Amino acid sequence: MNIRVFPDAAAVAEAGADVIADAARTAVGMWGTFTLAVSGGHTPWVMLRALANRDVPWQRVKIVQVDERVAPAKSRDRNIEHLRETLLENAPVAPKNLFAMPVDESDLAAAATRYARTLEKLGGSPPVLDVIHLGLGADGHTASLIPGDPVLELTESWVGITGAYQQHRRMTLTYPVLDRARTVLFVVTGEEKAEALLRLSRHDGTSPAGRITNSNIIVLADRAAASRLENRDRRGCAPDRQPEGTMR
Repeated sequence: MNIRVFPDAAAVAEAGADVIADAARTAVGMWGTFTLAVSGGHTPWVMLRALANRDVPWQRVKIVQVDERVAPAKSRDRNIEHLRETLLENAPVAPKNLFAMPVDESDLAAAATRYARTLEKLGGSPPVLDVIHLGLGADGHTASLIPGDPVLELTESWVGITGAYQQHRRMTLTYPVLDRARTVLFVVTGEEKAEALLRLSRHDGTSPAGRITNSNIIVLADRAAASRLENRDRRGCAPDRQPEGTMR
């Protein structure tokens, strides 16, 4: 696990944009397309705005969602609305290359199956995505892999439906997809995430995030989130330096 610590959330967002842009150029140069899965959150929206200004081969970029709340179309609770505002309105991404999770359908199980087929069309079967961006909750959840939810145990489905969590059911990518991604990029900011980040750094399986087995995980964290990490837990630069936003 490659953990890089930055002074604040703004620096984390800029570094995340650099990592994704580098990965996009590399992927397009190697196999002609780049698949990016994105999560929600304040710092990620800042990151995506910054990404819109990076040198990225946008016409070759395909964007999917990591997770989404089950809420009506146009609801501000939906991550897709923020994704459109931060990235699609600021970068030349073709609307057809953004694949929204169909959470407003009545049969959510069937909708999850269809979204899984979309992933297979983009990344093969089983799907291999280039970069999956993840957040980290104070309770250790990532994507919408929620502590105690049966969705944690899905091993043959690429997309699952959760029970109610913070007033909403959710559609989410599952561990089989996260574990096969070429890179998993965690963006973690805020002191309230410090314990969860410590557990993630130790691959603590009692935390949903700690159950990810992907061997190429990059964590970008601010000082507050990294406050409980020991120096030996950090991979990258000291907290007061800006590491280069390159892939391992």
